[in-house]
Amino acid sequence: MRADLDHLPAKQQRELERVRTTLLTEFDAAIKSGGGGTQSWRRDGRVLKIILFGSYARTDWVDEPDNGYLSDFDLLVIVSHEKLTDIADYWYVAEDKILRDPAVGRTVNIIVHTMAEVNQALTRGEYFWTDILRDGVVLYELPGHPFAQPKPMTAMEACDAAQRHFAKWIGSVDRSLETAKGQLANESDLGWRRDAAFSLHQAVERAYVCFLLVHTFYFPRSHNIKFLRSLAEDTDKRLTGAWPREERADRRRFELLKRAYVEARYSDEYDVNAEDLALQFESVVRLRNLVAAASNERIAELARDAEAGA
Repeated sequence: MRADLDHLPAKQQRELERVRTTLLTEFDAAIKSGGGGTQSWRRDGRVLKIILFGSYARTDWVDEPDNGYLSDFDLLVIVSHEKLTDIADYWYVAEDKILRDPAVGRTVNIIVHTMAEVNQALTRGEYFWTDILRDGVVLYELPGHPFAQPKPMTAMEACDAAQRHFAKWIGSVDRSLETAKGQLANESDLGWRRDAAFSLHQAVERAYVCFLLVHTFYFPRSHNIKFLRSLAEDTDKRLTGAWPREERADRRRFELLKRAYVEARYSDEYDVNAEDLALQFESVVRLRNLVAAASNERIAELARDAEAGA
């Protein structure tokens, strides 16, 4: 795994250095807050590695902010204990500071896991992790914490797993869409519109989970559909067709749907009109169909490899 950022423009290199510093500084502050913990896992808590993965590691990023297309920074943070993976307790402040930092010009997504979790996934041959091992760039690491040797899945194992994931999750997407359709029949009522927005959010989340599991056998523990969209589109650019983003109104509708997971249920201020919901519904249906097509294509590819004895 490489450890330099020479393939990136100077601006992105500076941004990543700033992000790395913020993550390490705020994590250190979090484990020491309140005087620090007495438990050894917290007292001795460490960040073991920070790894850049995705398009900025592979060099196929997109940088077209005027058109609404701007690749995210995707970072894997590996910590010394599973309790330190809790975003709310140990990473929320860092994420918030990075989000508000004017010197960081793009979205930063982090996933946090232990070394044991990553190595177990590598020994299972999960593509998401083997791709990181192949393409990732180390931004920070402590010595003495090696990655396990990957054990590749057979094509038959991968095909069977992908089929199971697809059958489970595409049905879940369809149920959420059917629920939203029924709720939209009462679009004159704000309560029903909020319920429909939440159901559409669930359909989007589940669609991206379906795609990611079929293609990579991993999805992050996140309800942030913008993050899930970024990971999925990073794997297959065709999924960008679900969400128009050239116009500000299109981007606003996606952000409105992103907020629905919490605000449509709990905020008295959340409002979404019938026109926005109808257009969101169309986009979610497009996403569902793109995910289904890409997943069936991937399963067929794995089946051919299995028949060939790969």
